[in-house]
Amino acid sequence: MGWKVRAIRGATTVSENSVEAIREAVHELLDELEAHNFLDPDDIISVTFSVTRDLDAVFPAAIARERACWANVPLFDVQQMHVEGSLPRCIRFLIHINTLDPNLKIHHPYLRQARGLRPDWVLAQTSPRSKSRL
Repeated sequence: MGWKVRAIRGATTVSENSVEAIREAVHELLDELEAHNFLDPDDIISVTFSVTRDLDAVFPAAIARERACWANVPLFDVQQMHVEGSLPRCIRFLIHINTLDPNLKIHHPYLRQARGLRPDWVLAQTSPRSKSRL
């Protein structure tokens, strides 16, 4: 069996458009990602962060690059398409990884008010289970 590309999604919200609030939220989101997935940065193909139009104080990718072992991960920031009535002050990510396990269980972290974006995943992931190795 060979390598397979898988995707991990996640999102969070911030209380305000400030460097400090965005840094805290991005670190919390990536901490949750790494705690539940044992993510090896060498297996990451790329990470795209999107932010809603009300967040412009700092690039989430710049914050991710501060993390140990993430300096060489391809990171990219984009602005999320605005839809009237959508969740404000939201940061999302889409991560593509290589894995040898095509049936790998992936934890998709949705935190703070972003939990409402994917309540089906949040409920499924609240039950205790073993951590997956990517």
